[in-house]
Amino acid sequence: MLSACTHAPEVALAPQASAPVCASAAWPASVSGNTRAATQPEDPSVAAWGDPAIIARCGMDPLAPTTQDCVTVDGVDWVVRPLSDGSAATTYGRDPAIEVLAPGTYGAVPLLLPAFTAVARSLPANGRHCS
Repeated sequence: MLSACTHAPEVALAPQASAPVCASAAWPASVSGNTRAATQPEDPSVAAWGDPAIIARCGMDPLAPTTQDCVTVDGVDWVVRPLSDGSAATTYGRDPAIEVLAPGTYGAVPLLLPAFTAVARSLPANGRHCS
């Protein structure tokens, strides 16, 4: 009998991953019905859910003003950009920032962002907002 092996997704740590707010990030237990999965490396600043994995990283450098799409979800501003297979959203106006990477199978990344409202609000604001 053959069994499928699933490997923890490899996640690159963000530049400010060691920031205290990231070391204590309160990641959601589930995202879009997917439970939390292990990551490689295991670090409190990163989290993953589902297969293919939705990945979140705390400790990104804050975004400068941009012309990319900016959306507000539950009072948190996010800059959304397309990826080759999916999309990414990065908190805007937070330092450090959180980045959420979502494979295309989950649809538009803004639909997943309500799961990240609490952890995003825990990040210090830097005064920038979507305009």
